[in-house]
Amino acid sequence: MSVILGKPNKNGSDNCFIEMERKEIVNLNLVVKALIQDIQTCAGPREVLNEMNSEGRGKIAALRKHIDRLEILAKEQDTENTKSQLLAEVENYRQQLTSTLSAFRKANVACILNIEKSNKQELFDINMDEANLRHRQRKDKEGLVKMSSDVTEQLLSISRHLSETTQRSADTLGTLVTSSNAVDSAQEEMNTMGSVISQSGKLLSKYGRREFTDKLLLLFAFAFFLACVFYIVQKRMF
Repeated sequence: MSVILGKPNKNGSDNCFIEMERKEIVNLNLVVKALIQDIQTCAGPREVLNEMNSEGRGKIAALRKHIDRLEILAKEQDTENTKSQLLAEVENYRQQLTSTLSAFRKANVACILNIEKSNKQELFDINMDEANLRHRQRKDKEGLVKMSSDVTEQLLSISRHLSETTQRSADTLGTLVTSSNAVDSAQEEMNTMGSVISQSGKLLSKYGRREFTDKLLLLFAFAFFLACVFYIVQKRMF
């Protein structure tokens, strides 16, 4: 740049470079302010904020560099009036840069606080959902336990009923056996009562089939009871 400034058209070259630096400073100022607004409205995540910060720091560094270049050009001016005006302009740009840096930091702090607040709220919502889920699971388990207890009570009632039925069948069978013995004794003495004895035999056969049926029903009920108990125990354990 010193070579260029040393040429005969020094003033024209200086004005051209000064105008270029001014445009760069204005453009970078606008870009940085836009980035600050984006950071203020950023909802996260933290990676997005870091990318904006990286871009913002690069733009601010470039802005400082162009302000320094403009200051060098100002100091190289021949006339004191032009030099003082440019230096005043440079000082104004530096004050704007200081204000921009402050706004940049404040925007970052505010954004970080908002992201942390959002993360805490999200974590709180997750904990609430987990608590509600555990509450529902506890309610479901209590309902299953109550249902299992009711089923067990019903099965015990059925078992008692079947036991009573079996006992009555046993009593009936005992009565039939006694009657059969009486019939057998009477048959030896009364051969003429064959038809009566035959009828009694048919009756005994009928009650024998009933006993067999009762035993099958009792066996099936007992097996069903065991299966239900095993199912309930398995559900409570696992």
